[in-house]
Amino acid sequence: MCSFHFIGKKSTGGNYLYYPPLRSGYDRRPETEDLCINRFIVDDENKSNIQSGNRIMLDDYEHEDCINYIVIDELHEKFGPAVMHIQEQDVIGIGADVFGQTEQERLCWLQVATKNTVYLFDVLLLGGRAFKNGLSMILENPHMLKVIHDCRCVARCLKAQFGVNLTNVFDTQVADIMLFYNETGGFLPDRVSTLQEVVRLHLKVPIIDLFPLWTKEQQTKEKPEVWYMRPCPPALLKVMAVSVLHLLPLRLVLLDALMSDYTILVDSYMDTCHNKSVSTLHIGKQTGIDLPKEVQELNAVRKERLEWATHCYSVTNDGFLERSSFRPSLHSDPHNTKSACPEPSSDTAWPE
Repeated sequence: MCSFHFIGKKSTGGNYLYYPPLRSGYDRRPETEDLCINRFIVDDENKSNIQSGNRIMLDDYEHEDCINYIVIDELHEKFGPAVMHIQEQDVIGIGADVFGQTEQERLCWLQVATKNTVYLFDVLLLGGRAFKNGLSMILENPHMLKVIHDCRCVARCLKAQFGVNLTNVFDTQVADIMLFYNETGGFLPDRVSTLQEVVRLHLKVPIIDLFPLWTKEQQTKEKPEVWYMRPCPPALLKVMAVSVLHLLPLRLVLLDALMSDYTILVDSYMDTCHNKSVSTLHIGKQTGIDLPKEVQELNAVRKERLEWATHCYSVTNDGFLERSSFRPSLHSDPHNTKSACPEPSSDTAWPE
C-alpha cells in the first residue's frame, strides 16, 4: 500500500531506514421525532429545482449500477434483517445527513456500510423507534468499530436527539491530520480535508468516481433542505450510498500509513541483529535499556521532514502549513538526489 524512499541517515547496522514518502497533502423525544418531517415543507418550485439538479449531477455517472444499497424507511420487513446483518460485523462505515444550524440540527439520514451492502436509514420516517429497536445497540457497541469522516456532527445529533452515545470510532479526518503532522515533521495543516480529498489522496480514486462526494457536499451547502424531501430522489440515494463506500478500505490504508514508521523501525531492529555477527553484538557491554541508535535517528528524520515541509508549503501567521500552497517543484532532497513530491490533496479540480 505504501511505497518507500530513503530519508534519514544510514543505520549503524549497515542498513538504511526507509520511511514513507511525504504526502500533502439524551433526552428521548420519540413522539416529536416521529412527526418532525411535517415541520418542513418543500414548495413545488424548490422541489422541481432540486430534482432537476439531481438529474444533472448523476445522469453521467457510470458506476451507479454497481452500488448495492437498501433503503430502510419502516420497521417491518427490511429493518430487522438489516440490523441483524450489521450486528454481525466487526467494522462498519457510518455517514449522516443533517439539516439545520449547529444548535438546531436534525438527523435526516443515517448510512451504514458493511463489506458488501450499504443501508440507508430514513431517520425522519423511522424516528426514535429505530434506535430503540437496534440502532442504539450498534452505535453504542464498544466492540464494533465505526469508521466515520468527521464524527463531530453525527455524534452531536445522535446524543441530542436520541441520547445515543457513539463509541469506538475511527475518524478518517483525524487520521489524515495525524498523518500530515507526522510526515511534515510536526506541522499542522491550515484546514481539515474533505472526504473526497482524503479518498483521492490515500486511495488514488479517479476524480469521476468522486463526483457523488462532491455533489453531496455542494447539496449540503447550497440546498440543505434536500435531505428533508420525501420521497427522496433516487439520485440522492445513490449519492448517500457512495459517500460511505470508501470508508472501510480508507481506514486500512490510513492505519498502514500511520503505523509505517513503527513497522520500519521494528524491521531495522531485526536487520541490525541479523547482519551482525555474535562477536560484534558486544554482549555484556549493554544494559539492554540503552536507546538504540536506530531510534535516535528518528530525530534526524523529523528534522529532514520539517525542512521538506518548509520548502513545499507556505507557513501561515499562525504557524500552520497552507495546504493550497503545495509546491512540489521547490522540493530539495537533503541528499541532493531527485525525489518527486506527491500531489497535494487540496488542489483537486472539482466540476463547477
